[in-house]
Amino acid sequence: MSKHYVDFNEAVESALDDAEVTQLKEIVALEKALGNVFSQDVVCKKNLPSFNNSAMDGFAVKASDAGKTVKVKEIVYAGDVQASTLEAGECYKIMTGAQVPADADSIVPIENVSAFEEGMVTLPEEIPQGYAVRLKGEEVEEGAVLFRKGEEITARTIAVLASQGIVNMEVFKKLSIAVVSTGSELKEPWEDANEDEIYNCNSYAIISTLKSKGFEASYIKVIPDNLEETTAFVSALKSYDLIITSGGISMGDADFVGQAFEANGLQTLFDGVNIKPGRPLMMGRMAHTFVICLPGNPLTTVMSLYLFALPVIRKIQGFDTYFHDVECAVNKADFKTRSGRVNVVLGTLQRGVFSSTRGNRYGAGMITVIEESNAMLLTEAETSGCQAEKEVRVIPLDGRYLKEETDIFN
Repeated sequence: MSKHYVDFNEAVESALDDAEVTQLKEIVALEKALGNVFSQDVVCKKNLPSFNNSAMDGFAVKASDAGKTVKVKEIVYAGDVQASTLEAGECYKIMTGAQVPADADSIVPIENVSAFEEGMVTLPEEIPQGYAVRLKGEEVEEGAVLFRKGEEITARTIAVLASQGIVNMEVFKKLSIAVVSTGSELKEPWEDANEDEIYNCNSYAIISTLKSKGFEASYIKVIPDNLEETTAFVSALKSYDLIITSGGISMGDADFVGQAFEANGLQTLFDGVNIKPGRPLMMGRMAHTFVICLPGNPLTTVMSLYLFALPVIRKIQGFDTYFHDVECAVNKADFKTRSGRVNVVLGTLQRGVFSSTRGNRYGAGMITVIEESNAMLLTEAETSGCQAEKEVRVIPLDGRYLKEETDIFN
């Protein structure tokens, strides 16, 4: 199996270009819509607001009565539909959110009147026409697009949908994702592991990360380092939309994952990236199934998942935002990297200051440094470190995603 190594930008571009948005859709109820992605535009069904209403407690008046003393004819509460009954020298007392009768054109806040005694109100000398009246449809008019295809349904989205009486909506069906680890030395966390064995943390890191990002994944199992068994196992995964593996794709004699996928028809985009850590990273397509093979070391598994896999998964799921957002920061202290490749540096981002984790002195097999970090910084291949006080661009691990790609180096 020949290796096809690419640089960082080529890996990102080729993966996203090949990632096709799912065509599977379904109808979900409002109470189950959170975290889904709209598969079509959603149009405003009911003007927002749906009638002229008062923005505050006060008096609904004719602006032409400014400076006069007028009589309160009726009190209008929220939910009332008051007919037009004003005669000369009259006004309404009105509550916040109440419908403004058609024969009143402005609201005078109760604290702005000169006097209010025994049902008589002295109005201020000036009343701006339409003051404190929220007009029908001024927020969104009926027929306007509320949400676009590809937008995520958030808690804020739910509030708007409910305000429209929309209780069912069409979304992209949630992807079916299979998560697999490789290695005969792996033990599950509930099993006993001797000094020659290690616990399988990668699958749990992958699944929990996906869950935190709104995706659901199924843990299949650890497959042994055996080409024949691995090939048969991969064949049984073809019904999934996406397969994520960790380990088994480097140059070792027992690294069979890449060969097993190729034997099952995988069209490989690349099987190595000139980046540290994370060089043994493979992506491709096996019929309709997108395949992401992450490195086996826990640190590189998680970093590659955030950096490369999550944008691809977001695009396939139908999100219209799948490029990493970056934040500008100031680097706190000097750290070194090797030139000739892109380097991923873990660190913490706090109040605009980036601090590299442990001074960027840690190994690819470590796991605790991930928990200590909340951001990643990428250095360009020609650089050999970063000086203190330099302005840098950082990817927060819990950051946003954008519709357009940003330059994460400059």
